Amino acid sequence: MKHCSIKTWDEEERPREKLMHKGPAALTNAELLAILLHSGNREKSAVDLARELLASCEGRLSLLAGRNIHQLRTLGGMGTAKAATVQAAFELARRLDAEIPADEFTIRRADTVARMMTPLIGSLPHEECWVLYLNRAGKYVGREQVSAGGQTSTVIDIKIIVKKAVERLASGIILVHNHPSGNPLPGEQDRTQTGALRQALAVFDIALIDHVVIGKKKYFSFSEENY
Repeated sequence: MKHCSIKTWDEEERPREKLMHKGPAALTNAELLAILLHSGNREKSAVDLARELLASCEGRLSLLAGRNIHQLRTLGGMGTAKAATVQAAFELARRLDAEIPADEFTIRRADTVARMMTPLIGSLPHEECWVLYLNRAGKYVGREQVSAGGQTSTVIDIKIIVKKAVERLASGIILVHNHPSGNPLPGEQDRTQTGALRQALAVFDIALIDHVVIGKKKYFSFSEENY
């Protein structure tokens, strides 16, 4: 059965025209997704396809954002191009959410680190380890992923982290990694590796300012908890 093309809808109801006249806030999630999808197929309009995509994720954008291209393509009508467009849009949203306003480039609190990193790694199904680099004034000068692991652990490669910190001429670093379980409390391995990293960095007069463990909605700061 052929669907009723969006082109036959009243102009004010077409997602793209509606956005232009009323602004993006006036559109439903399905309508915004339909603009990304650009077109449907012989059986479904882009809006129908977007509604099915949302329904497959219980209507939750957070679940949709966690799907990879192969998972997105399991829905009928979602080819590689459409799946890639949706994934790219969510990745841009994560990067935007992780940006720090210029007046916050001095990192003094762990919640600033959590705001930066949770959009990037808080919902990942595997662990990743990142390093934030600071200069002598405590200003944030960059970040870098240094390792990735499985669902339960990742390797904190002390030699690599120290080498990169020295190359960056960093005076301090903040170590960040995520727990896919959602529970940010550090395990024994986390504590042991943190202590070893702190000692190794001290040889080069580089401070380990903090180690922040990111959960899904909470974080744990070694510094704030006086570990």
